[in-house]
Amino acid sequence: QVQLVESGGGLVQAGGSLRLSCATSGRTFSRYVMGWFRQAPGKEREFVAAMNWSGARTRYADSVNGRFTISRDNAKNTVYLQMNSLKPEDTAVYYCASAQAMSVMSYAYDYWGQGTQVTVSS
Repeated sequence: QVQLVESGGGLVQAGGSLRLSCATSGRTFSRYVMGWFRQAPGKEREFVAAMNWSGARTRYADSVNGRFTISRDNAKNTVYLQMNSLKPEDTAVYYCASAQAMSVMSYAYDYWGQGTQVTVSS
């Protein structure tokens, strides 16, 4: 049984930082692309960042590039999202997901976590 469990969300003031974690189990973590998506109230789920199995390739949404950093620890089966210089528009539920290949499309990811809320106050 594959499980992805996010943690690290919370309330932060604009300009602050948060680090999200996603612990996985049930599949060989190091073989898969890991991604982060987010969904704000009334909006569609959108791509945030992704990293290939080795960590050599990353991709970011334009809206977070330069502020967010994705990383992974294959020994711990965990992927991280370091979020700096947070803005109110970053407020959303953040989800981690795994995929067979690098993609910005949510349909390419076959397993998802339950999400963690990030709220950025102005």
